[in-house]
Amino acid sequence: MHDISLDHYLVVGNPIAHSKSPLIHTEFAKQTQQAIHYEALLIDTSSGAFATAVNAFRANGGKGLNVTVPFKQAAWEFVQHRSERAKRAGAVNTIGFNQQGESWGDNTDGVGLVRDLTQNQGKSLTGQRILLLGAGGAVRGVLEPILAEKPASCVIANRTLEKAQVLVSLFAEIEPLSACTYDALAGQQFDIIINGTSASLQGELPPLPDNIIPAKRGWCYDMMYAATRTPFVQWALEHGAICARDGLGMLVEQAAESFYLWRGVRPKTEPVIEHLRYLLQQSVITAPQPLPPEYAGSENRPEPTRFGDWEKSGRCIDF
Repeated sequence: MHDISLDHYLVVGNPIAHSKSPLIHTEFAKQTQQAIHYEALLIDTSSGAFATAVNAFRANGGKGLNVTVPFKQAAWEFVQHRSERAKRAGAVNTIGFNQQGESWGDNTDGVGLVRDLTQNQGKSLTGQRILLLGAGGAVRGVLEPILAEKPASCVIANRTLEKAQVLVSLFAEIEPLSACTYDALAGQQFDIIINGTSASLQGELPPLPDNIIPAKRGWCYDMMYAATRTPFVQWALEHGAICARDGLGMLVEQAAESFYLWRGVRPKTEPVIEHLRYLLQQSVITAPQPLPPEYAGSENRPEPTRFGDWEKSGRCIDF
């Protein structure tokens, strides 16, 4: 039975046993002395199961939820009120309830990315030439916060030009944003390259020109994170990037934004990022553990952990 003296929160998805969110939010609560209980809940993917689960949680006094795949679009449709950034992102990863019991939804992915780059890494996006790789939900979710930093230009590169052009059309009134194929990148250089594709999950990389990173000033960022260097981070360092980071900081920063929306207090993220990095590194040298039940069978084995909203057999991992 739940402790009624605590406010209750969930992260929901399918699969969900891998989730770092309970650990992250428990650490935030300790820091800020907030009386909360946070746990993961596996929801069936059948039609209507998401709304049923959220309504039951709300009826039992639940205060808020984080939402991961494959339910971010269902969350967007479920909530009664959406923030501007959630409207732009077309997805909701944070749900709360107001005093009238009405549901509201937000998307903290983009602010998590921007905060990790600008505050944790000390890299300003203002006046920079930025290249975003991919045109899926991960990139759409971060576009508005990136553009709000007023880069000199922002280019979305994708294998299929039409998909990238759709994103540009959704943000048509915000300049400067453009789309191109990977082939069209030849001869261009960018100050910051952000990988929002799922290629790294297969150990692959988008087909980028060798000289796309300017010497002595190019930065690269992978929305995926792992215990060791991701293929994109490794490629970036081999091609002259002065700094290449994965998305672990983004994971923690988006969680901190959700925590702030719910609790009105902003936790310190640096110690949590360091703790998670340590746990990931330890996982490399410890013996493998049995897989949780939802991963039973070789076809369901978990992919390398990454942040983002790539739709890959319903197993993208971002919380």
